[in-house]
Amino acid sequence: VQLQASGGGLVQAGGSLRLSCTNSGRALSTYSIGWFRQASGKEREFVAATNWNGAQTTYADSVKGRFTISRDNAENTVYLQKNRLKLEDTAVYYCAGTGSPFIKQAGSWYDYWGQGTQVTVSS
Repeated sequence: VQLQASGGGLVQAGGSLRLSCTNSGRALSTYSIGWFRQASGKEREFVAATNWNGAQTTYADSVKGRFTISRDNAENTVYLQKNRLKLEDTAVYYCAGTGSPFIKQAGSWYDYWGQGTQVTVSS
């Protein structure tokens, strides 16, 4: 499993950005996927997760109503749509996968981690 997050960049506060998570190995549809982020000098924190078919999702309170996780298994991609971005959303965003059909917010639940993508929100 080789997960890769992409789509990061510089965006103004209030703007939107969509991140993508792809897998160069086995089909992504067999994995539950979580998004995490780590701001400079801070611990990694959970953002959102989806089970293998997108029927179940969970979000951190800090992003509820602003971020949406979705997946297109035909395209082998999981998305994180980020709207109404805030300065505090600035971080490196990572996607992570687990073969379990269940989703959790704990980073230790996930077995596979990809390289992150930097998101910077400016004022």
